[in-house]
Amino acid sequence: MRLVVIALLISPAFGADLGAPPGDLYSGWLKMYDLQFDQAHQIFADWKQSHPADALGPASDAAAYLFFELARLGVLESELFVDDSKFQNRTKLRPDPQMKPLFEQEIRRTERLADAALQTAPSDPDALFAKALTFGLRADLASLIDKQDLTALKYTKQGRAFIDRLTAINPQAYDAYLGLGVENYLLSLKPAPLRALLWMTGAQVDRDKGLEELRKTAQYGHYLEPFAKLLLAVAALRDNNRSLARELLSGLHNRFPDNPLYLRELNRLTPIITSK
Repeated sequence: MRLVVIALLISPAFGADLGAPPGDLYSGWLKMYDLQFDQAHQIFADWKQSHPADALGPASDAAAYLFFELARLGVLESELFVDDSKFQNRTKLRPDPQMKPLFEQEIRRTERLADAALQTAPSDPDALFAKALTFGLRADLASLIDKQDLTALKYTKQGRAFIDRLTAINPQAYDAYLGLGVENYLLSLKPAPLRALLWMTGAQVDRDKGLEELRKTAQYGHYLEPFAKLLLAVAALRDNNRSLARELLSGLHNRFPDNPLYLRELNRLTPIITSK
């Protein structure tokens, strides 16, 4: 099982970002995408103080702690996710021992606030999304850092229950489709016998459906819209559609110039494209 919620790609509507208020929760996600983690954490801290009952505040902070480690450890390289042998033979990473307690603290706070909200209003969309997000983040940690793919799959299934509840209540909760898209697309890449086994255990393994769900988040999503675009870029690379990947990465580099990942990936693609 590979990434469920991970790095950040671009939006074609760049102007929409400029309208985000400086202290808005979304502005913290934008700082995180640009590797401005101190600023992101400060925005999230201010949000948690002014919105103490909002589970999305600590969920966002947890995402920032995890993404910092993924960036620091060099996990967010496209080759890792395009080359199956590299992914299967990856070594277990050594995260900063101070990260996990902070991450778990924010995850527990998210769960506490979301559970309290759902007891009062079982259809609270923000609480359902926050619960789904916690499972996605835990799946990322298990798979990408701890190399525990079965544990990651367990978290993915647990998160799907909240995604299904949310999309049943509000089919336009487009951020929620990311988890469904990831599960379907990434598990569809497994060998046929394993796909059959995963399907029998309740996993979703439909490649085309997965891409369709990712496109929903990429086109209409909010917090996770850039994540969906990253996965679509990875899918383009896997399909050898380097022109599309280059187009996405070029826009990403323009949007988040302080994140060197995108320029590095562009440099990998440029020699191949310009030689045609």
